Amino acid sequence: MHLARFPRVRLAHLPTPLEPLPRLSEALGVEIWIKRDDCTGLAGGGNKTRKLEFLLGDAMEQGADTLVTQGAVQSNHVRQTAAAAAAHGFACEVILEERTGSKAIDYTHNGNVLMDRLFGAGIRTVPGGSDMTAELEKTAAMVRARGGKPYVIPGGGSNAIGALGYVDCAREIVVQADELDMQVDRIVTATGSAGTHAGLVAGLAVMGADIPVLGVGVRAPKAKQEESVLKLARETAALLGRPDAVEAGMVVADCDYVGEGYGLIDDAVIEALKLAARTDAIVLDPVYTGKAMKGLITLARAGRFENETVVFLHTGGAQGLFGYQGEIEGAL
Repeated sequence: MHLARFPRVRLAHLPTPLEPLPRLSEALGVEIWIKRDDCTGLAGGGNKTRKLEFLLGDAMEQGADTLVTQGAVQSNHVRQTAAAAAAHGFACEVILEERTGSKAIDYTHNGNVLMDRLFGAGIRTVPGGSDMTAELEKTAAMVRARGGKPYVIPGGGSNAIGALGYVDCAREIVVQADELDMQVDRIVTATGSAGTHAGLVAGLAVMGADIPVLGVGVRAPKAKQEESVLKLARETAALLGRPDAVEAGMVVADCDYVGEGYGLIDDAVIEALKLAARTDAIVLDPVYTGKAMKGLITLARAGRFENETVVFLHTGGAQGLFGYQGEIEGAL
């Protein structure tokens, strides 16, 4: 795949560990390993750091001086973008969407929001349901008006350039599995803005690795999520020079575990957080990995992964736990 031909700024601690989860495996009756992309390092880590390596490389090549991006109030992507900007001398302007409608003080001021401010990002908040593409352009226009040169990053860093970070992660998983003489039967990950899921699918397809990826949805219905992932996976494969590598059947999303909506947690999510923490001391987040683990637990108990070795991709986000203190604390 020769990713060195793409501009890149090294931000992450790579390779991230691939580790067994023996106690969770015993509890669920399935062999589960974890790919620790919560350990990428930047601002506490998370999956967006891999994407930002390629996005910042492109921004520098274009001569930008300001990163502009958006996300929900407790966005992990925004936190990591603000940190990457600070570390490399960019200004950073972000738009936070009140997607969940929560006005709780811990949600609006703690967790990722506190860290965004710590890294010096300029923050503008908009109501849930806003046209975020239009809001990005509005902020970019403001940057241009003051003489800056903006580089606009979509929510989640999810375009073909950002997805290259998960092409690289796919390669990393295969190399690590080979070193361990381990056959990976399935990768399970949260799927939201589509870049992580799409990058994995594209990377595995271009390598011919034949490892299925199950994306557990955190927001959109199944048909819409699969459409978004497939489109981006094909764009990413085309960027790699293999436009026909990704077939529709390679993209699978299970969106039965979204619950009441994006960023809204339920008892099953809290139980998933507790089980991961109290078996192998893995700290998940309430929005992405908590819902992905909720799905994995339910499917494992239903016999879906019988005789398989499953790799759970931990995309980070534990910093968001502090934005949900009021909802989680009483259940512990």
